Amino acid sequence: MKSTKKLIVFCLSIVLIFATFLTGCTVKVQNDGKSIVSITKTAEDGLVDTYTILFTDGTKTTFTVTNGSNGGSEDGGENSGGDFSLDAIFNKWLEENPNGDYNTFLKEVLNVQNTDNSLVINKALLSSLKVYTEFTKTVKISTYKSENYIDMGAGSAVIYKINDDYTYLITNYHVVYDKDQNKDSKIATKTTCYLYGSENNPIETEELDEEGYQIYDYGYGAISCEYVGGSATADIALLKTKTETIKAINPDVCEVKFATDYHVGETAIAIGNPDDDGISATQGIISVDNEFISLSVDGISRSYRSIRIDTPLYPGNSGGGLFNMYGELIGITNAGNTSDQNINYAVPLDIVKPVVENIYNYNNGFVNKITLGVTVQKGESRYVYDKTTGYGKVISDVVVIEIGGNSIASEIGLQVNDKILVFKVNTIEYELEQFFSIGDILYSVKAGDVISFKCIRNGAEVTTSEYTVMPKDIKIIE
Repeated sequence: MKSTKKLIVFCLSIVLIFATFLTGCTVKVQNDGKSIVSITKTAEDGLVDTYTILFTDGTKTTFTVTNGSNGGSEDGGENSGGDFSLDAIFNKWLEENPNGDYNTFLKEVLNVQNTDNSLVINKALLSSLKVYTEFTKTVKISTYKSENYIDMGAGSAVIYKINDDYTYLITNYHVVYDKDQNKDSKIATKTTCYLYGSENNPIETEELDEEGYQIYDYGYGAISCEYVGGSATADIALLKTKTETIKAINPDVCEVKFATDYHVGETAIAIGNPDDDGISATQGIISVDNEFISLSVDGISRSYRSIRIDTPLYPGNSGGGLFNMYGELIGITNAGNTSDQNINYAVPLDIVKPVVENIYNYNNGFVNKITLGVTVQKGESRYVYDKTTGYGKVISDVVVIEIGGNSIASEIGLQVNDKILVFKVNTIEYELEQFFSIGDILYSVKAGDVISFKCIRNGAEVTTSEYTVMPKDIKIIE
């Protein structure tokens, strides 16, 4: 958040790197929901080292590494007694996943978990920035005299996309917006970022611009950014800067990678610019996967869906990323409870990803979305535990309580008291597990898409008629 507000946020992009001693070992792959707690060398016999793997369920298994060989059969082959060389498995996986890396392989194939996130955090720093925003304001210093000044805000950002011409950054809307700015546009008149390792601070000069506002010297490493678009209701904004500018400072910068989901108890790492003291990292867990909090981002109090975390956040962290232990983005941190220790919040993945893609694709400065004209609420809810993955989640019935007149919902035949099971967009069927999921999906619905619903009505399953979204249905939202 900006240092002048009570909301908070950080930034990070992470990659998990595993011990290199696995190269050339012979090991049976286990992917039954268990995760590896540790791998320890437990015996040595000449060139042969024995390692013991401890799993989360308390079970153990061993494998051997023959130093100086492929660790396979006596003739140097890849197979021995039905086991498989990890190198061979990795190389085979790379054939099917040419853009993959060893960290993703460990996660998706071996289900590896690592409690040391130092390597992850160091990689994440390549996607992290601190942000400064200038807002023009006027103070009355006497009955007859006023003075213009710059109100400087500080926040954070992460790299969303790197194209040949422009690099795009994600931050919070409240980082770049100030309702008290004395110009028609309440978006910052100037936004400047710094990459980690090339950080600097704006210094006030003695010069004034033609309107009487102070001029700041941003020094080496300053990256000038443009506002692309944003949404107050999502508290997400997209910025851009020239790729040649950012890569001239650090050619190794990289985009964040979006996670596919997140769970209660999962590691939550934040990197940002706390108290404008420079980019740093904090770590905690996800405490609540979805809850609603009241925030005033643009002077209007709204209810915001959030991830609750116990990761420490401070003023100046807003706009940065919240990441899991694999370095994948699970949210953009934006708020904190100033009265209770380590109760902090982030805009969740299911909002961040579609909103940013919406702003990027429409490129008209706003979020563009259709309105169905249906009001739904949470019905009966329950906790569902998956023994295979080891994760659980709360799901609830999605019940229609109101249908607007002359609305899309009315036209396709939704009715009050329908329990919606599936929201179908073209050929994709989204099973609805929470009442707010419809709104998340609508960020990605565009003109030409065909939509329909499957519902339970009076005890029987019904499918509504289809509706083809027209350009006139797409509206700009705040």
